[in-house]
Amino acid sequence: MRITSVDAILIPPEEFKFGNSRPVLCRINTDAGYYGYGEAGATFFMGSDAVFALIQEMAPLIIGMDPMYNEVIWEKIYNNGYWTKGNGAIIYSALSAIDIALWDIRGKATGLPVYALLGGKFRDKLRCYASQLQFGFDKTDPKFSAEEYREVAEEAVRRGYDAVKVDPMVFGRERGGEQLTSKQEFAFFDHKTLNTIAERIEATRQGVGKDADIIVEMHCTTRLPNAIQVAKAVEPYDIMYLEEPIAPLCPDATKQLAESTTIPLTNGERTYLRSGFLPFLQDRSLSMLQPDLGLCGGLTEGKKIADMAYTYDVGIQAHVCGTPISVAAGVQLEAAIANFTIHETHVSCLHDDFREMGTYDDFVPINGYITVPDRPGIGQELSDAALRRAVIATIK
Repeated sequence: MRITSVDAILIPPEEFKFGNSRPVLCRINTDAGYYGYGEAGATFFMGSDAVFALIQEMAPLIIGMDPMYNEVIWEKIYNNGYWTKGNGAIIYSALSAIDIALWDIRGKATGLPVYALLGGKFRDKLRCYASQLQFGFDKTDPKFSAEEYREVAEEAVRRGYDAVKVDPMVFGRERGGEQLTSKQEFAFFDHKTLNTIAERIEATRQGVGKDADIIVEMHCTTRLPNAIQVAKAVEPYDIMYLEEPIAPLCPDATKQLAESTTIPLTNGERTYLRSGFLPFLQDRSLSMLQPDLGLCGGLTEGKKIADMAYTYDVGIQAHVCGTPISVAAGVQLEAAIANFTIHETHVSCLHDDFREMGTYDDFVPINGYITVPDRPGIGQELSDAALRRAVIATIK
């Protein structure tokens, strides 16, 4: 079996209602009739055009190769990509999309789901959390008041979730206001700002009750001084993790924050390869890693990151912020690792316009859990309707 062509696929923003995203995917085709899908991660806010072009540049490196030789292909791209020897979202997004597509082919050719090829299924169902509740479940109603935070948390519980994630800083105190971290990155927060953050998290705790988990999202918008302030402000509300409190290029600051709070820390969606995650394992600053399979090096590297974290007793949650293809890939990895912690379900993933992007619609949690599908490969396809609207460039 040989690779005959590679399709770079760009989904226009008007066809994909997911914030500021223009998803980029890769479809690899073979002479045996098998094909596979993968998705790049660096495509929201910016990066889509660059990733779309780079997949096309990488494609000639793999035309004619055996798609089952995914490790060989990974190393060939890594050793011939020049910029791969450094670091960066665009270069690793393109490589990741190609790698995931190869695993999809491998599964389809063998008739096995990817989790079986990764070593087997540890669990039939994945516990999920409702992610980014500050946007609201309908995506058009951002939350500002503490009462709104409580109400959306209650809605999550009614939908069957026993864990949620919320960013209490992404929106200002009122509509049209600057986000709470704007222009304050190197300053201490004033008490009014800290009180707003604490009130929102307190209301979230009231909404989910004492038996549910809360992850506080910080999106790398704080620096060490005000990250310490936020950690102290939300500690009374029994927080599961602080996510991305410090930019990942500052491991020493992350370690200092970890030593200043009782709340476990997690990070990873903007970190690439095992080498990027290793410092946080060695210094014990992170209690969970969140590699994005569309950024970290694909399923090949994602599994190695998970296994490396296992040796440090650190858990894994795949970061998911893309189309149903990225959701499916994350589910396959999480089913196949011993140190799975929890699965991220972004509120946008629950809406019809998102779900219609995929052929299969069984990746929406039921009572807070996703049942792992047993279909060959990653278990998901882009729908015909999505493909008809996409911009596709084919390299042969």
